[in-house]
Amino acid sequence: MSRLTIALDIMGGDNGPHVTLPAAIKALQENPNLFLILCGDEKIIGDVVSPLAHNLQNRIQVQHCSEQVSMDERPTSALRNKKDSSMRRALEWVERGDADACVSAGNTGALLAMAYYVLKTLPGIDRPALISTLPTNTDHKVFFLDLGANVTCDSETLFQYAVMGSVLAEQVAGIDNPRVALLNVGEEQIKGNDQVKFTAQLLEKAAGINYTGFVEGNDLFTNCADVVVTDGFVGNIALKSCEGLAKLVLEEAKRISNQNIFTKILAKIALPLLRKVNLRVNPDQYNGASLIGLRGIVVKSHGNASVDAFLYAIREAVQEVQRQVPNKIKDKIESVLMERS
Repeated sequence: MSRLTIALDIMGGDNGPHVTLPAAIKALQENPNLFLILCGDEKIIGDVVSPLAHNLQNRIQVQHCSEQVSMDERPTSALRNKKDSSMRRALEWVERGDADACVSAGNTGALLAMAYYVLKTLPGIDRPALISTLPTNTDHKVFFLDLGANVTCDSETLFQYAVMGSVLAEQVAGIDNPRVALLNVGEEQIKGNDQVKFTAQLLEKAAGINYTGFVEGNDLFTNCADVVVTDGFVGNIALKSCEGLAKLVLEEAKRISNQNIFTKILAKIALPLLRKVNLRVNPDQYNGASLIGLRGIVVKSHGNASVDAFLYAIREAVQEVQRQVPNKIKDKIESVLMERS
C-alpha cells in the first residue's frame, strides 16, 4: 500500500486536541502507511507528540496555526477572518495536493464554506453534500444524504446527490449496482412535493443509476435501499433523531439493568447480547460524514465526537483516498451528463 497523507484540524470540535490528538495517534498505530499533518497550536500538539516513539514522530508534520474557528462562529466570518485557522490550513494542504484528505470536527457551516471556497466543486456538481451511513436490520449499511450541507435543494441538485451517493456506495462499501431511493412522505408516485416528483422523473430516465423509487422514514433501517437521498433540512433532522433514539436505547438499557439485584444478574447474563446491540447502534461507529462533490476529500466528524468516533472519521478518509472517490464521482457525473445531452 502506498503512502497516505491526511491533514487534521486538531483544534476543531467541542473538545479539540483532547479528542483529536489521541485519535490521531491511534490512527498512526493501526496504519503504518499513514502520515498526518497536524494543524493547530504547535505548543499543545508538541506536548503530546514529543513523548511518542520515533517511528510515530517521523510520520507527523506539525502546521502551526495562530487561529481556530469557534463552534458558534458565523461561516462568512470564519471564511473572511480566519485564514490562519487550523481548519483553513488543513484544507489548503489538500488543495495544494500535499495531503490526500482533510478531517475536521469543527463548525459544520464554516467547514462547508471554506471547503467550497478552497477546493471548489467537481465539474457538473452545483453543490457539495454531506453523506454518512446508518445501520439496517441486516449486515449492510445505508448511505444517507444530504445531512445538512444545503437545507434547500432543487431537483437537479437532488439528482446530482443521487449520482454521488451511488458512486460512494459502490466504491467505499463495494455494493454492485447500488439501489438508490428518494425519501418521501409515502411510497406512492402521487405522494410528495413537486421537487421530489421531478427528481424521480430525472432518475427514472438516468442511465447507470439503479433508481428504485420512494421510501419513507421508517424504511431507512430496513435495507430496502443502499442510498437514500433528501435535502439537507430533512436529512439533518432525520439523522439527529436517529442518533438521539440510539443513545436513548443504550441509556435505557443501562438504567434498567441497574434497577435492582435481579436486573443486574440478568444484565450480566445478557452482557454478550448487549455488547452486540451496542456495536450495531452506537452512533460513534457511524461518525464521519463525507463532504462529497468537491475536488478533494473532506470528512466531517461530529463536534462532540469521542476519541474512537474521531478515529472512525480518519478511517473513513483513508478508505476514500484508497478508492479515489472524487475521481470516480467525476467520471460518473460526466457519463450521466453525456447520456442526458
